[in-house]
Amino acid sequence: MKLTARSFYYSIIALYLFASHSASAQEAKNLAYPDEKHFKNLRQLTTGGDNAEAYFGFDNEHITFQRQNPKEGVMCDQIFYGAITKSVKEKFKYKMVSTGKGRTTCAYLMPDHKHFLYASTHLAMDTCPPVPDKKVIKKYVWPIYDSYDIFIADLNGKIIKRLTSTPGYDAEATISPKGDKIIFTSLRNGDIDLYTMNLDGTNVKQITHEFGYDGGACFSPDGKKIVWRASRPGTPEEIKEYKDLLAQGLVMPTHMELFIANADGTDQHQVTHLGKANWAPAFTPDGKKIVFSSDYEYEHGFPFNLYMINIDGTGLERISHATSFDAFPMFSPDGKKFIFSSSRSNGDGPGIDVFVCDWVD
Repeated sequence: MKLTARSFYYSIIALYLFASHSASAQEAKNLAYPDEKHFKNLRQLTTGGDNAEAYFGFDNEHITFQRQNPKEGVMCDQIFYGAITKSVKEKFKYKMVSTGKGRTTCAYLMPDHKHFLYASTHLAMDTCPPVPDKKVIKKYVWPIYDSYDIFIADLNGKIIKRLTSTPGYDAEATISPKGDKIIFTSLRNGDIDLYTMNLDGTNVKQITHEFGYDGGACFSPDGKKIVWRASRPGTPEEIKEYKDLLAQGLVMPTHMELFIANADGTDQHQVTHLGKANWAPAFTPDGKKIVFSSDYEYEHGFPFNLYMINIDGTGLERISHATSFDAFPMFSPDGKKFIFSSSRSNGDGPGIDVFVCDWVD
């Protein structure tokens, strides 16, 4: 789950896809590939631009997601909110609930159904922050903007509270299903680690301490465990590269594995040993498995598909079969719905949309 680090998908699509195709609504039967046995009544919620990181609220019906579409004047990610329609014939309606300023990411609905939290750079500048020049850096990198902080806003877009104010990157926040804790990613200690805090921003605790990137965490359905993605630079060359990029506010995400721990960070252990980029994890409704996105089967780092694995690292199963990009999977709290982002309806060209389906075990 979570990159902004998680604008991962924008850059990946740009790197590997060059044809432009317009998105159109399709019949549910045409959206799922034959081997996608877990997806029933798959339908497309959004059309046009890049739409990703769609996460269910506590009521199983409403979602937040981030969207950019220059054709609509949304030049970089802003947060949108809407209710999933009951019927495929009903149009999914949504509205912007971020300020429209800066770049935003990582929205999550609050337990009260009246507010949401998200990260934004708008205090630093109204416009979109600059993206890394890959021709100069000559590596695939993510920017981790030090202007990101985490805010709570109401569903009309009014910011109610600023939760983080320390120097450096603060983003990638999700809320425990128990409704008592937030887990987020921060650079406040000079490395990228996971922290928890209360819903009002108090009682901040660092829960990862290993060298390397730790981010994109989410809680298990009972709130007792967490899963996240991490890089672990080991050789002198890897360590130097990581430190050099971090000094420039950059991270190279091409080698990440998934880790699991208790919600307080204890009993950490690695779940995947696949190589390449394994990311965007979420627990299954029973808490016994993890769904995630990976490119490990492909030599050139693309496509990305969805996989499922037991929390002990056994029983790996591929659950999506697109030829381009599938990521950001999440179950509704009641376990009935499954949501993810994909470029499957765009002829495998640029453009990512949000899809939802009924989950079949």
